[in-house]
Amino acid sequence: MMIEFIPLILFIVICASLLLGFPVAFTLGGVSLIFAGIGAISGVFDLYLLETIPNRLFGIMTNATLVAVPLFVFMGVILEKSKIAERLLESMSEIFGNFKSGLGISVIIVGTLLAASTGIVGATVIAMGLISLPVMLKKGYSEEVSTGLIAATGTLGQIIPPSIALVILGDVLATAYQQAQLSMGNFSAKSISVGDLFIAAIIPGLLLVIAYSFYFVLNISNKNIDFSETKASVSFKNILKILIPPFLLIFSVLGSIILGIASPTEAAGIGAMGSILIAGLNKKLSLLVLSDAVKQTAFISSMVFMILIGASIFSLVFRGYGGEELISNLFDAIPGGLFGSMLIVMILVFLLGFILDFIEISFVVVPIVGPILIAMGADPLWLGIMLAINLQTSFLTPPFGFALFYLRGVTPERIKTETIYKGVLPFILIQLFILCLVAYFPFMATYLPSAIY
Repeated sequence: MMIEFIPLILFIVICASLLLGFPVAFTLGGVSLIFAGIGAISGVFDLYLLETIPNRLFGIMTNATLVAVPLFVFMGVILEKSKIAERLLESMSEIFGNFKSGLGISVIIVGTLLAASTGIVGATVIAMGLISLPVMLKKGYSEEVSTGLIAATGTLGQIIPPSIALVILGDVLATAYQQAQLSMGNFSAKSISVGDLFIAAIIPGLLLVIAYSFYFVLNISNKNIDFSETKASVSFKNILKILIPPFLLIFSVLGSIILGIASPTEAAGIGAMGSILIAGLNKKLSLLVLSDAVKQTAFISSMVFMILIGASIFSLVFRGYGGEELISNLFDAIPGGLFGSMLIVMILVFLLGFILDFIEISFVVVPIVGPILIAMGADPLWLGIMLAINLQTSFLTPPFGFALFYLRGVTPERIKTETIYKGVLPFILIQLFILCLVAYFPFMATYLPSAIY
């Protein structure tokens, strides 16, 4: 009887090891291989399954979709290192400077663009914290509102396309979708693409941005904010010069995917080249910027692919012990069918978001539960958007939300941690509301892809 629960024990041991601070990639692969070795000695695991590891690694190396990851990372790092985001915020403040909520709206817009270009929560939160927090506090915005807005805007990288999170989720869900169809006897399986998930994320992403803005405007309407008109330090022509290129970059990347002109990988190449051109036009491109961007891109990309390799070994051992059948049986025993199973998965993913990044959750959890939920009737695009918003909320929730740790690292010591926690609570409620809307109205995620294609 204990043998049947070995997959769950494997999962629990890995989570415990991660809590102790061991590296994610090596923990996934190392613990899984230890379990495989113990199982082989005990006669309950077939070591011949490990012979498929080279084929899995080769599949990762030749996966054209995942090439988009380093390209999107490079695009975001170039925009960050060349101070384009900082100039964007200054320009947006010039445009909205005569409104009490002008600076906050500027933070939301620039944070959204930065989130879309980097797709990495930490990078966006740190950048926006360093750039905009001192200005917001100087203008008279409260510490709670300022820190809450910056942390919430930083997590938009999970849901605003194009983002690395959606690239990885799209690739994993495409495989899960095919596995689900094969398990149901459909041997001419359909597929979804990363581009489909990008389009599916547009409506929920825009709703979040609008909801953030609406809350912010209402919150500070009666507050004492210094919004006195100041003379523009740059001309309208220069403002357009700063604003238009990043907007064109994002829209060209998304537009080329939506119109079918380019695949997500090709569009990522357009974005990477476009970011270099923008930095050059703004006279911010240098060998030092390029060198730093390449190094950071290599570091982040290496981390992603090492985690993917470790997750592949974990998935192989997990399935070798019959983990897929165990999870399927557990889901069948959950009352409420698809609704009950989705609720359990959403709670599990939310809690795992406290200790794992979206990369690990995408590579470890989604391949296990994805095929089962899709086979039960969940639309893969709807499932992907639900997971993305859920993870976004998890990264913002005290006391373990990653975004809070990143923001705490760049805020002045006089701002208490409790202040940051209070500041993010309204935005957590907003995200939960949008998550419930998408759960109750799946067409919010599925309508645009079906309408366009």
